[in-house]
Amino acid sequence: MKKITLIAPVLLFFFTAVASAHGPVRQKAEEEITIDAPAEKIWAIIKNFDDMSWLPIVSKTAAEGGNKKGATRVLTLRHGGTIKEELKKYDEAKMAYSYKITEMSTAKTITHAGAEEKVPVLPVDNYSATIKVEPKGDSSVVNWKAGYYRAYTNNNPPAEMNEETATAAVTAVLKTGLINLKDLAEK
Repeated sequence: MKKITLIAPVLLFFFTAVASAHGPVRQKAEEEITIDAPAEKIWAIIKNFDDMSWLPIVSKTAAEGGNKKGATRVLTLRHGGTIKEELKKYDEAKMAYSYKITEMSTAKTITHAGAEEKVPVLPVDNYSATIKVEPKGDSSVVNWKAGYYRAYTNNNPPAEMNEETATAAVTAVLKTGLINLKDLAEK
């Protein structure tokens, strides 16, 4: 009986230590829009990995590799900063491609928990996404989904790099991009 009394608190301690020592959880964002235009017209606007002129936050794109797996692009953002991305999968027939962020510039530096932390221009880590166009009768549906972690991968993130901030930023990019794509395609 004494052993059980002694083991129970030790097990409880280890369980609570492990339970509270988790890092970030992979987040997901997905946006979809119906556009009154043929899928081919929409695909023509977004199909070139080296052209992000349809995305409002991007002022310039520099790219290498075209639409081949491993191609890269550097997005210069209107508010400053850059994001480098790599093409992971491209499917012309399915009107879809997938990509991953490989580098980002710093938007600002903050002090958190006594340390200087660099806040990236998009407050995420390990971001990957897929965009796809599907015909639906006389219109089309564009689906853009992303998976990512918050930018601060340790416990107790600052507000600038927590899950809520990451999700709000990613959702804003996806929504504004799709709304602008709809405007461009329906002209």
